[in-house]
Amino acid sequence: MQQATAAAEASANSRYLQSQEERESSARSYPRRLPIVIAEAEGVHVRDMDGKVYYDCLAGAGTLALGHNHPVVIGAMRELLDQKAPLHTLDITTPLKERFVDELFASLPSSFARNARIQFCGPTGGDAVEASIKLMKTATGRRSILAFHGGYHGSTHAAMSLSGTLGQKEKVAGQMPDVHFLPYPYGYRCPFGVGGEETSRLSLRYIENVLRDPESGIVAPAAMIVEPVQGEGGSIPAPPEWLKELRRLTKERDIPLIVDEVQTGLGRTGKLFAFEHAGIEPDAVILSKAIGGSLPLSVVIYHERYDVWKPGAHIGTFRGNQLAMAAGLAALRYIKEQELPERARVLGERLQERLSSLAESESCIGDVRGLGLMIGVEIVDEHGEPDHLGHVPAAPGLAAQIQRECLQRGLILEVGGRHSSVIRFLPPLIVSEEQLDDIAARFGESVRAAREALRC
Repeated sequence: MQQATAAAEASANSRYLQSQEERESSARSYPRRLPIVIAEAEGVHVRDMDGKVYYDCLAGAGTLALGHNHPVVIGAMRELLDQKAPLHTLDITTPLKERFVDELFASLPSSFARNARIQFCGPTGGDAVEASIKLMKTATGRRSILAFHGGYHGSTHAAMSLSGTLGQKEKVAGQMPDVHFLPYPYGYRCPFGVGGEETSRLSLRYIENVLRDPESGIVAPAAMIVEPVQGEGGSIPAPPEWLKELRRLTKERDIPLIVDEVQTGLGRTGKLFAFEHAGIEPDAVILSKAIGGSLPLSVVIYHERYDVWKPGAHIGTFRGNQLAMAAGLAALRYIKEQELPERARVLGERLQERLSSLAESESCIGDVRGLGLMIGVEIVDEHGEPDHLGHVPAAPGLAAQIQRECLQRGLILEVGGRHSSVIRFLPPLIVSEEQLDDIAARFGESVRAAREALRC
């Protein structure tokens, strides 16, 4: 009887995947690399239709800070539903919304929060990116935007134009003009061919020269947008000193600095907000993913000096998602009460140590890097010919095989970075030490199995 039930579930699993392939857009991405159908989820685990259980180290691309169906989050949503409170209010306020803003502002550095304004946007981080660019162009009367190589800010029109990813852009004409890209401090693949701390120094010298040069070709910028840790770009953390100097350069020239914390926000990097590692005060912060407690929500928080919009200048039907505010408020309070940012720092160091130890015996691991529980493992072809800057070539085929081997061993991981060669770890902040050690062990088995599979 049990065998028959399992066979039926396996068949159902296949049918769902087939149905998805037949009916969903060809733009779908995750199912191509992670061909599973999720039937149940709790904490750091998900179960597919075959009954197989996985560690979820993708966690909604960082959305699920507390994992799946955390009781604190579920309880907050149930309480709201039982109150017969409104679920949708556009930007009409509610007592819940005011509590959410109170808690969010209380979580920010006080020097920033005391002069802050908040704009609730549509349901995705990309919409908040769009809003931040519109805001700064409106406030400054300028048009140029400075962004960074390897950055990722979303798939909407302006957000895509600000991103380094070329794949999304190649078939789309008429992108947002006057976007100019600068070198990010990617030490492992230094754009200057030197690496290490020198990468940061040269990056800053280059940026300062661009800002000083009267014939740089770039008119006075309306804003600069930066990720304190490049997520989709390959889990690349910017050194704190680099961010400090970037803030100095932009402040001296009255260039608004927008910090994109869509993936880093709410404790993932070891601080509640990643810009706190550098002790800087941005002009605007973009938040999404974790702030909705697993539900869609995005905001831009910015200094009041830029609050020059006219009524309705930026709107969005679902900016009043009350259920997300209830879930997000509960999640934020729990993250702070349980000191999960510090826990993420400690656990992140633990995971990096294990991955670095693995790299000593597996030469296909070129680099292990990250901040808190936002870690990247760069996979390389150690026998390949170095490029013109001396960089070992990426190994996207091996990275994809490692991802497949991980899935077979009950471990969901994403691949990103240059040439899709970086394995990315984004586990929920509630993951335990024992679970993290098991995740590292399964990853090690997967690396060895992948290398063996490609040798055969």
